Amino acid sequence: MWALCKKELSQFFSSLSGYIAIAVFLLVNGLVLFVFEDNVLDFGYATLDRFFELAPWILLLLIPAITMRSFAEEFRTGTWEVLRTQPLTDWQIIGGKFAGAFLVVAIALCPTFLYSFIVQALSADQGLDWGATIGSYLGLYLLAAVFTAIGIWCSSLTTNTIVAFLLAALSTAALYYGFHAISLLSSLPAGLGYWIEWMGIDFHYRSVSRGLIVSTDLIYVISLCFLFFLFTIRNLRKR
Repeated sequence: MWALCKKELSQFFSSLSGYIAIAVFLLVNGLVLFVFEDNVLDFGYATLDRFFELAPWILLLLIPAITMRSFAEEFRTGTWEVLRTQPLTDWQIIGGKFAGAFLVVAIALCPTFLYSFIVQALSADQGLDWGATIGSYLGLYLLAAVFTAIGIWCSSLTTNTIVAFLLAALSTAALYYGFHAISLLSSLPAGLGYWIEWMGIDFHYRSVSRGLIVSTDLIYVISLCFLFFLFTIRNLRKR
């Protein structure tokens, strides 16, 4: 499994496109946080709320770009048959693919820790709320794990990497914000809106971002990842 994980890492970083994807992610976040209108310097107090609001939407594009080749490329080039001859179970193959893609996302997020130290250094008062900041970063990594699981599932649906990218982007956007949008409908019965919103990823991301690590949020993320792993196995066994 780890050999497959290292293969995924080497494939992503062996081409210029991998570095460009991470560079664009960091550049957009940096511009929004420090340059564009309503940036962190205009707030008057130390906060990274702007970054944690924007980062999930950028991950909606970055992670599908990372995962789109996971299985689609294997199917297209015919290397899937070679991979199936290896002494690996379906779970090990998916685990290796998932670990490789998730490590790429984790590497892309690591430089953003520098934003915290910059804001802390620029603050004139007590600085950042480190509890909320650490919770928000944990929320981002949990969010990245779910998006990666969804992206790998979408890649197992097709042999076309562009189609896999579009499916992953639409699926993650729907699960991230779709339930929240539905919960805002005025026609819903009282109390139902809360439970519809609870089913969405955004609800649990905001919960963890407040610095409160609740077991229900962790169980939700693990269950959702496991569910999409099962969906991926079902697609692979069809082949």
